[in-house]
Amino acid sequence: MPETWLYDAVRTPFGRIGGDLAGRRPDDLAAHLVSALIERAPTLGGPADAGVVDEVVLGNANGAGEENRNVARMAALLAGMPVSVPGTTVNRLCGSSLDAAMQASRQIDLGEADLMLVGGVESMSRAPWVLPKTEKPYPAGDAQLSSTTLGWRLVNPRMPAEWTVSLGEATEQLREKHGITRQDQDAFAARSHRLAAAAWEQGRYDEQVVAVPGRRSKDAPIAADQSIRPETSVETLAELSTVFRREDPQATVTAGNASPMSDGAAAAWLGSARAAELLGRDPVARIVGRGAAAVEPQFFGEAPVPAAEIALRRAGLSWSDVGAVELNEAFAAQSLACTRQWLAAGLADPELVNAWGGALALGHPLGASGARVLGTLAARMREERVRHGVATLCIGVGQGLAVVLENPDAG
Repeated sequence: MPETWLYDAVRTPFGRIGGDLAGRRPDDLAAHLVSALIERAPTLGGPADAGVVDEVVLGNANGAGEENRNVARMAALLAGMPVSVPGTTVNRLCGSSLDAAMQASRQIDLGEADLMLVGGVESMSRAPWVLPKTEKPYPAGDAQLSSTTLGWRLVNPRMPAEWTVSLGEATEQLREKHGITRQDQDAFAARSHRLAAAAWEQGRYDEQVVAVPGRRSKDAPIAADQSIRPETSVETLAELSTVFRREDPQATVTAGNASPMSDGAAAAWLGSARAAELLGRDPVARIVGRGAAAVEPQFFGEAPVPAAEIALRRAGLSWSDVGAVELNEAFAAQSLACTRQWLAAGLADPELVNAWGGALALGHPLGASGARVLGTLAARMREERVRHGVATLCIGVGQGLAVVLENPDAG
């Protein structure tokens, strides 16, 4: 059977909502990164010469605005790729771009493709409001706009109320289930900022992050993540007010221990062994396991636990074999709930999780985060000479995805 290899992974800086990337359309962000990834492949020359790409598969959680429903096809065309290269867009909310990689890898494993460009994009700044159509013509009353930025909207009244709580309320319920304190969460968030700042200072993201040009020729390029606060401490985070359950003195979730809404894109090359010739570069990791799982919607935050178990089992591995984990940090409480269960299952050390910081500091542009954790995991495994690692995310409405990578050059 053919095998799927990861050859390269890049991303834009992640911008704060309303920040420096807010002026960029999501299809333009994706096109910029598609072009950058192609230009890093020595034998391709440029987007116009990329006809050997079998397909572009991108993730996106919105699709209701400037993404034009199929942002993968839009990005490929805007980047100047040949019109013969097809494109499809995957939507599994926060897991969209990891799902894009998983779906593309199955095509490669089946021998249907040799080279796939995968990734994802999200502009939470530019997510539109939507206005539902009326049930009857000429209504006399007012109509209400719904934001498509994050979370539930236009909820089906048949859905049980306990499933449709906000993401923050769901996280409060999860931390109650696992006995996670406010101090635990703030300490984890402070760690994320500290490690992310250190990783940037040490140049660990230099090869992964592609600058986005300023909107005007005189503007400086946008070259670094915008949400990292190196000065963050448990003490400063303790001063923040809770966002959900405002009247409950036991509430714990704040803006400081939740991931910021963000804009950004991420992309990667996946391919068969033959793709090394097509790209002119050697692979950096092999996909050896994939897993998808579902739980009760309000406990979405711990869905990476069964997803990772499935992926490891399919790879013939256990947690004791894992030397690096990249978990998307939607919330500190959610990350801690997963990490504690993995430690109980045999993970050697909690410091193996997000050693270069995570989404609490870097940001979480929904459709891009899956490809971001996959690319960061591969880079960590190469630098740390780790044999096996897990990339995983929780997903709203109670799902989780996970991919297991193998480093062929590990000792």
